[in-house]
Amino acid sequence: MTTVRLTAAQAMVRWLSVQLAEDGTRYIEGIWAIFGHGNVAGIGEALHGAKDSFPTWRGHNEQTMAHTAIAYAKAQKRQKAMAVTTSIGPGALNLVTAAALAHVNRLPVLLIPGDVFANRAPDPVLQQTEDFQDGTVSANDCFKPVSRYFDRITRPEHILTALPRALRVMTDPAECGPVTLAFCQDVQAEAYDYPESFFTPKVWKIRRPEPDAAELDAAIALLKSAKSPVIVAGGGVIYSQAEARLAAFASAHNIPVVETQGGKSALAHDHALNFGPVGVTGGAAANAVCEDADVVVGLGTRFQDFTTGSWSLFKNPARRILSINVQPYDAGKHGALSLVADARVALDRLGAALGSHRYGGANAGLKADWVAHTAAIKAAPVNGNALPNDAQVVGAVNRSAHAGTIVMGAAGTMPGELHKIWDAAQGGYHMEYGFSCMGYEIAGALGIKMARPQADVICMVGDGSYMMANSELATAVMMGIPFTTVITDNRGYGCINRLQQGTGGAPFNNLLDDAYHVNPSHIDFVAHAASMGAIAVKAADIAELEVHLARAKTADRPYVIVIDSDPGPSPAGGGTWWEVGVPEVSTRDTVREARVKYETSKSLQRLAD
Repeated sequence: MTTVRLTAAQAMVRWLSVQLAEDGTRYIEGIWAIFGHGNVAGIGEALHGAKDSFPTWRGHNEQTMAHTAIAYAKAQKRQKAMAVTTSIGPGALNLVTAAALAHVNRLPVLLIPGDVFANRAPDPVLQQTEDFQDGTVSANDCFKPVSRYFDRITRPEHILTALPRALRVMTDPAECGPVTLAFCQDVQAEAYDYPESFFTPKVWKIRRPEPDAAELDAAIALLKSAKSPVIVAGGGVIYSQAEARLAAFASAHNIPVVETQGGKSALAHDHALNFGPVGVTGGAAANAVCEDADVVVGLGTRFQDFTTGSWSLFKNPARRILSINVQPYDAGKHGALSLVADARVALDRLGAALGSHRYGGANAGLKADWVAHTAAIKAAPVNGNALPNDAQVVGAVNRSAHAGTIVMGAAGTMPGELHKIWDAAQGGYHMEYGFSCMGYEIAGALGIKMARPQADVICMVGDGSYMMANSELATAVMMGIPFTTVITDNRGYGCINRLQQGTGGAPFNNLLDDAYHVNPSHIDFVAHAASMGAIAVKAADIAELEVHLARAKTADRPYVIVIDSDPGPSPAGGGTWWEVGVPEVSTRDTVREARVKYETSKSLQRLAD
């Protein structure tokens, strides 16, 4: 057996550089790195030696570096991924939130935090956490509940098994998610005679699981018995690259389609059978169709509470759930009839069985009414100097969009407004709403643009979420990667302020003016973004916003537009109940009234068929 002597870190980097996606390019496109005493000597030196064949990018925050990598994988429909390495201690733990985000959203990312010394000679080292009962524990054990696969590299030969296991999980459509390889810092630098065969290039193909025959027969029987089915399209449609199949299947059988946050843009907004967004942040048309449906076909959705109205949306007494998913855990939720299969394969098999069968479909007037409604609320204010609401800001951005635009967001007001009223071209919507992580937006926009360099990427972010994490704006400037960021400044957490009042609470600690402070808050977002090298401007009104949006499309670096907006209730309408626990006991009348409404709505929940 021919061998080559390398450090464990060198061997890892060399191996990663020859793992290929199905298109023949690197599956792990490169690695984000912030170096510290847990990874600079071992992994850092290995990456320096491979800088011409395996890119290393420097970020400004470990969490947001990982957000960029995750957004890249999402924009690549899970066909490719990135890696992230950090030092030990706080550098490593900054990744935990991002790991949870990837875990919830079923997105691949390879996390390689440095770890303590395997030999334990210098213990306790700087930043080492010590468990008084377990000598094997380090801070990196925090990754275990939010990793699909976790391993600790305590011997140089461990990578011979750990690395293939890592990529197997990342490329498995059912198990896909974050992998953590905690790499002991002394082991990174240790040498070993690795087999040359270990570094043979390998193509990782993503399986398309076929359905079980019995499950398929049951699903066909259920669909044939249906009178008014609806398809709830989730992110799995996009990851399966089943968009065209969905359009063909829906058209062939005249089945209305509604879209979750993850599934929005699986069909273009103007497809005749796309009845729009569903659930708490959904439109009136989609929710009306779902209330009447006798068979709810979940296609690649995990049926999050925002999709189901906390399981109060599907009101037909005869309703049944058919859940099509590659992950049995998701397919079997809430008493659903499971069809464990790839979305594209499942549509092919079901379509063949249904043949020319067509359903009565939904009332097309519902879609037309919702389209007219959203067009009206997105229009510019009649009084051009009026403080715009968020729907009007979204309308201006939507008017500037084209077939190559990808709008993105994550938390606060924007996910609700965008899901409800953004007219998305097919593939033109990217929302992180599984974890709804504040601070994902700027880093995520960078990742999307790296994955889709020809796209017109527009990041929609509120002032509160921008304040959470904005440092990768400087990274995007350094790398010369342009995208547009629209910051809506409503002076605080407007979305949660509305939820607080909607559940009977008084405005408190959400808007800046309702929080305790000695000095009034004044944050100059234009100056802040400009200080990081972005082009930054303030739009006085909607008309000025539209001017800047046009200019941003030709910018050679990030272009940030700040506009003040009204924190008050959205005019969008639609939506459905969402369960948020309201206190049973309160001295406040508004809370007691909200509790009565809560109990009434909760009585409509139906948790299983």
